[in-house]
Amino acid sequence: MHSRRIVLLAVSLLAWTAAPARADSFFSPFVGYNFGGDSANCPSLTDCQDKRLNWGASIGSTNGVYGLEEDISYTRDFFGKTPGANNSLLTLMSNLMIVVPAGPVHVYGLVGLGLVRPHMTFDSGALTLSKNSIGYDIGGGLNIFFTRGLGVRGDVRHIKTLQNFTLGVFNSDQINFWRGSAGLTFRF
Repeated sequence: MHSRRIVLLAVSLLAWTAAPARADSFFSPFVGYNFGGDSANCPSLTDCQDKRLNWGASIGSTNGVYGLEEDISYTRDFFGKTPGANNSLLTLMSNLMIVVPAGPVHVYGLVGLGLVRPHMTFDSGALTLSKNSIGYDIGGGLNIFFTRGLGVRGDVRHIKTLQNFTLGVFNSDQINFWRGSAGLTFRF
């Protein structure tokens, strides 16, 4: 009888002190630039004279070491600056994440699939060309949290389309580049 009470007391204390399982949601606005591959402005990370702004946001949720993320980014003049023409690249990726939480430092890796959309406009809108392509991204980064809900994020990803694309008379191979970015992370 005495051992039953001890077991019941131990189970009660364990249930009372156990933290409930919960997912951490996050929102991370970022800025950065593209380099390597098809990024006309930066042939490599260290050889980048003409950095063009890349901006976007990631939103997602992690639960332990696994997570899901939606990432959207936009780059103006992705293919280079040309008089009388504008171009841009939009990416929208759905990613699976592996997170290694080590106190306030969270290292992560990710892989995902999504939309890669190049867009070109010539002569003030007289000719507009766009193409939707399926692509993938793979990469990783680091979140450093100063408080429970606020941190900074650094991220590097390789983005590539799965098929060749054609914009009017302009033929190309697959779009292939790297993106480096930094931003804030709001966790709730």
